[in-house]
Amino acid sequence: MEFKRLAIADVWLIKPKVFGDDRGFFYESFNAKAFQEATGVSLDFVQDNHSKSARGVLRGLHYQLPPYAQGKLVRVTQGAVFDVAVDIRRSSPTFGQWVGEVLSAENHAQLWIPPGFAHGFVTLSETAEFLYKTTDFYAPQSEVAIVWNDPDLAIAWPLSDLQAHGIHQPLLSGKDQQASSFKQAPLFD
Repeated sequence: MEFKRLAIADVWLIKPKVFGDDRGFFYESFNAKAFQEATGVSLDFVQDNHSKSARGVLRGLHYQLPPYAQGKLVRVTQGAVFDVAVDIRRSSPTFGQWVGEVLSAENHAQLWIPPGFAHGFVTLSETAEFLYKTTDFYAPQSEVAIVWNDPDLAIAWPLSDLQAHGIHQPLLSGKDQQASSFKQAPLFD
């Protein structure tokens, strides 16, 4: 596995070593020992989630507050998404900054998004299947959403990719349509 620190040091891009031939492929999607050696983080995942989204669906920016804060290891098994992590830790030197990467079934890339980050993605392909492991259980009473297009965050979502397919605004859930602004959302210290 190849581990690469992104512009926000606590977020990691992970690229597995893929073994393939005309029969298909194989790769190790997670190895706790390799992860800890590369990142210095020891993990206990407690829940796996799987979603499927159509082109233009934008999910996020979501997170859970303590004591139910979640770290997430995310990947795509079908299709492609633009995945974003936003540092919402007030004490961090990268507070309010974001990083984004294309994750796809073709590139097999994964992102490690630690607790203290808001997370979201937009589907770039006709459909995408998105898998993520979490370090804590889903706790709806602790869940928060920040609006995807908050001007203070200025995330450069690849909307032109969607417009080429006749989608002029991302497709949002009711919860995401009611999301808080970055300034009004409860954040991490």
